[in-house]
Amino acid sequence: MRPETLTLECLPSPVGQVLLVTDADGAVRALDFADFEDRMRRLLARHAPGAGLVEGTADAKARAAVAAYFAGDARAFDGVPVKTAGTEFQEAVWAALRAIPPGETRSYGQLAAAVGRPRAVRAAGLANGQNPVAVLNPCHRVIGANGTLTGYAGGLERKQWLLAHEGATAVDVGAVRKAS
Repeated sequence: MRPETLTLECLPSPVGQVLLVTDADGAVRALDFADFEDRMRRLLARHAPGAGLVEGTADAKARAAVAAYFAGDARAFDGVPVKTAGTEFQEAVWAALRAIPPGETRSYGQLAAAVGRPRAVRAAGLANGQNPVAVLNPCHRVIGANGTLTGYAGGLERKQWLLAHEGATAVDVGAVRKAS
């Protein structure tokens, strides 16, 4: 069996270049910001071991969803296929992320409770940080229990922008604070 080949395309966005990786079936395998390409490649190596990565034109549906999302359609990723290979717990956390509606936020505790493990707050946070498809699995919608914008691999300013872009009202997106 030949190793899988994935396609990487760099796309523009209002908050920096986006790296989109899709497979031959059109599933999104990775989505991250270009200034975090090393992180994206590390996560991709875990989720698609042995896969080759070639620059080219990503799947048309995925490309259109990225463009539509950044143009203002917060639901543009609904129905876009995603393929990851996390642990059972990670996959549950990522599914819970996709269940958070645009414009809403959840705390890490609420995220842990959503997957039936209310005491696994730290584990939910770690799974959130290992998400290989940023924005699509909207890890930016998870905030600190006290309402602070914490822990976003793409940077807190980007998290703030994404939440404001989606019309989040449950958090003061004008106040980016680091958790102490």
